[in-house]
Amino acid sequence: MSHAPERGGPARERRPVDVLIAEDSKIQARMLIRRLEEAGHTVRWGENGKLALDLLRERRPDIIVSDIEMPEMTGYEFCKTVKTDATFRTIPFILLSTLSDPIDIIRGLDAGADNYVTKPYEPSYLLGRIDALLATPLEADDQAAATTLEVTLAGQKFRVKAGRQQVLNLLVSTFENAVAKNQELVVANQELSVARDGLQKSNDELSTANAEISRINAHMVRDLKAAAKVQRSLLPADDIAIQGTSIAWRYVPCQSLAGDFLNVFPLDDEHAGLFVVDVSGHGVPSSLMAVTVGRFLTPKVSDQSLLVRQGADGRVAIARPAEVATQLNRLFQADEFSGLYFTLLYGVLHLPSGRFDYCSGGHPALVRLPAGGADVEFHATESFPIAFVPDVEYEQKTLQLAPGDRLFLYSDGVPEAMDRDRNPYGDEAMAACIAARRDGPIDAEVTGLLEAVEQWCQPNGPLDDVSILGLEWRP
Repeated sequence: MSHAPERGGPARERRPVDVLIAEDSKIQARMLIRRLEEAGHTVRWGENGKLALDLLRERRPDIIVSDIEMPEMTGYEFCKTVKTDATFRTIPFILLSTLSDPIDIIRGLDAGADNYVTKPYEPSYLLGRIDALLATPLEADDQAAATTLEVTLAGQKFRVKAGRQQVLNLLVSTFENAVAKNQELVVANQELSVARDGLQKSNDELSTANAEISRINAHMVRDLKAAAKVQRSLLPADDIAIQGTSIAWRYVPCQSLAGDFLNVFPLDDEHAGLFVVDVSGHGVPSSLMAVTVGRFLTPKVSDQSLLVRQGADGRVAIARPAEVATQLNRLFQADEFSGLYFTLLYGVLHLPSGRFDYCSGGHPALVRLPAGGADVEFHATESFPIAFVPDVEYEQKTLQLAPGDRLFLYSDGVPEAMDRDRNPYGDEAMAACIAARRDGPIDAEVTGLLEAVEQWCQPNGPLDDVSILGLEWRP
């Protein structure tokens, strides 16, 4: 997960409009809906282009905002369908994507898009683009008079049919992105020039500075190695054993320090707790927040532990997972931690009965592999990440396990792992990998899933932390 700097001008009064969005990521869709509704707009949401098209036909919106990479119907296909329909072609259409290759922009123009916003983006920037498009409405005559242009780019020829206003709108959005990147480059060059001039003043100063940098760097390397050892010491033991269960886990940071964190432990003689945490961003700030969260998720009775407390009768009282998530959200708010937030899946297993109570804070779905050959189950929960929105009461859910059932908790580094063509590994591949190894030990199943993800990401390897925690219940 990442946190982008703010773009765009100050907030101002906006005319409320009807916005239709197409976005397959539930978390990103909920965040976008929240920002648009705060701006006074009415929002409808389809999880892919096909569902959004159904909503479009129910009621004409004022503007459409669509992701590009979606199942069933991509953003390009959705846009082309809208723009080739005389009833809807004048509706402004904004494409959202992490892609920024010029060929992708040409594809957007070919599909009829009016604007192109590159992820990650700040809500104020997107709202500004919406305002700009609504201020220059598309005319049906312009669309009807669209001419076919032949464009050669990177050795490929494209025949694009587009109206003048649509070409201008997309050109402006592309130019804005280019200007922003150019401004970043200018600032970087200015800083480099100042640093170079300062270094050229004295060779002695340069030597001294290099020596100091080497000393500080060596100290930082030692500190980072020590911090990584501390972080790993908080993970479960390799030979972790909890009565009535088989447990396996794998934890692979993409850097020396990780924003992921996982653990499994006995809470008392009859209960075990397990969780996976994924902090936004990477590096030292994210890893420090992960360790800080871990301090509150300890099974030892203390003033800091949110999981267990000493009851009035002297017995240990176990907190409900929903209560744990709600308390964490009150303790950690993004403004107090430089914009960081985290997702969480925490559950409590009653060892004698197999009752599993759990709660999710914006985390990927819990996976259950039933014993006896049934299909892999994904149990998703729609919820905000922890520390993203204040005053949230989180929902608790329950699964009744049968003997031999397996549970898998994981970070988004598994389904969102990208291959060389930027295709995500996805839930279907993950389910197939888990099901294929159901007859073997759970350790082999978890190891096989990690190896499949790493193979998918060749040649560069995973670009995000990968955490996998598996548990089999056999009373």
